[in-house]
Amino acid sequence: MYSSERLKGIDVFVSVVDAGSFTAASRRLNLTNSAVGKAVTRLESRLGVRLFERTTRRLSLTEAGQAFYRTCQRVLVELEEAEHVLKAEDTVPLGKLRIDLPATYGRMHVMPLLLDFLKAYPGVQPQISFTDRFMDLVEEGVDVAVRIGGSDTWPTPIGYRFLGRERRIFCCAPSYLQRVGAIADDIETLNSLDSVLYRRPDGTPTPWYIQRGDAPIEQCHPAARLEVGNADAWVDAVLQGFGVGQMSTWLIKDRLAKGELVQVLPSLAMDGLPLYLLWQRGRQLLPKVDVLLNHLGAHLRF
Repeated sequence: MYSSERLKGIDVFVSVVDAGSFTAASRRLNLTNSAVGKAVTRLESRLGVRLFERTTRRLSLTEAGQAFYRTCQRVLVELEEAEHVLKAEDTVPLGKLRIDLPATYGRMHVMPLLLDFLKAYPGVQPQISFTDRFMDLVEEGVDVAVRIGGSDTWPTPIGYRFLGRERRIFCCAPSYLQRVGAIADDIETLNSLDSVLYRRPDGTPTPWYIQRGDAPIEQCHPAARLEVGNADAWVDAVLQGFGVGQMSTWLIKDRLAKGELVQVLPSLAMDGLPLYLLWQRGRQLLPKVDVLLNHLGAHLRF
């Protein structure tokens, strides 16, 4: 059972940070400077940490104060939104919605769905970011995220839906085949190919992944003809005939359909990373979150 004592002083603390001083916060809250100072002091005593660095000239947050402020701010926003939901006569999605997407997949496949969603619900104010790193959705205030990779053991505060697995194939441009001739569908052929590899943010090239039947997945590290650290530029290099790339079909589907790229080594095609839709469980019942999850869940697939 939670004690109401835990809530005391939080609104005063947030007001001091937002206003920039105890004096300005006291005016906002219609309290005396002394009352504001005592509320913050009691809060610090209860938490066992200093929240502010106090000098005669300047008031600033400690490291602990910064972390606590982010949490308090998020909690107060959620309480306000919960009030709006309870007061609303209908459940029209409204308000800010923080969304994070994988850089390339998000731009190519999720953004069109989001734009359709926003046309249907103009009261939603999206804040959309693109990143391929894994993040703490709760810590960074993300309502809904799409992720490639991960597992089905997400932290308890995070809800998730598995949407399928990508398909990885080897491919090249027709001009490359014209230059080197037909490529035998055999694993031994790999070492003779010009490889165009994706270069990770940490500077290491992504290996080729090989699976023989039901055997464990193996990694192959070919001598690269070219390493490219951007997905669009990586595809362009393969299109220009520099060699063979192992790519996810969601990245090159249109190129394959137009014949600009062709699949080679079909026996080595394999399933790749999983696709997940993630959200904060504590925000799932907000109309804006619930409707977006249904919209993305119905249309996003590898």
